Amino acid sequence: MKTRVTELLGIEKPIIQGGMAWVAESHLAAAVSEAGGFGIIGAANAPADVVRNYIREAKQMTDKPFGVNIMLMSPYADEIAQVVVEEGVAAVTTGAGNPEKYMEQWKAAGIKVIPVVASVALARRMERCGADAVVAEGTESGGHIGQATTMTLVPQVVDAVEIPVIAAGGIGDGRGFAAAIMLGAEAVQMGTRFCVSNECTVHEKYKERILKAKDIDSEVTGRSHGHPVRGLRNKMTREYLKLEANGASFEELENLTLGGLRRAVVDGDTDNGSVLAGQIAGMINKRQSCREIIDEVMDQAETLLKLK
Repeated sequence: MKTRVTELLGIEKPIIQGGMAWVAESHLAAAVSEAGGFGIIGAANAPADVVRNYIREAKQMTDKPFGVNIMLMSPYADEIAQVVVEEGVAAVTTGAGNPEKYMEQWKAAGIKVIPVVASVALARRMERCGADAVVAEGTESGGHIGQATTMTLVPQVVDAVEIPVIAAGGIGDGRGFAAAIMLGAEAVQMGTRFCVSNECTVHEKYKERILKAKDIDSEVTGRSHGHPVRGLRNKMTREYLKLEANGASFEELENLTLGGLRRAVVDGDTDNGSVLAGQIAGMINKRQSCREIIDEVMDQAETLLKLK
């Protein structure tokens, strides 16, 4: 399947892997790119040298294009913005902020800029700033989320901008891919399903928690302070929601979750850590390689879209 996104990124299949903090490192990004999709290294709050090492590791594992997701609230964002230029990555996706101040630098280096947006207004602004495409991410996603659902957000963003739109949030198989294409998207971004891939290096307990999740097992914390985050229910989320309901301060809630994602992803503490995953987790029930995931999604989607 050829779209403007496959042409833009030089990839075979219009599937992009989400730049998940602590999850999306060199092995996962390289495996997705090797399988014909577009792998992404999640910079999160990592120092610039760590991100540089991930990029160089990924280059040793694949000669296919891949990108870096930069969380613009990171204290290292300025340094990482320079690292991606020096290391010559193919594309940058951005979240948690406005990448406008880096656009000229990235574009001059030939880097494609693809901001993640949760509203039509932000999508329009990113297009005016020179973005090559946008990821329209619905509230079904894991991690930090907006308010609009994927089903409502994607077609409105498609109607609002001329650049290609990539759909994200609640997409985990060929049916979701086909639906996104029907809404006007030209690629999809998947995160949660790649978390349980064979090449993903997260702790086995993290993978098992996703594989055992039911349809109603995700929870959103942080709405009261304007920083909603979706993850799977556990001891930590129950405590968080209890404190939130009792009017706890932002600082008190932040202290509860400090280091929580690392505890879950690296240490395997799925009771007291942050098990970030989207609502699609309830549908994910098997381990596969990245290539198997991508091939299965594309085969099912092409059948549904009557492309084969």
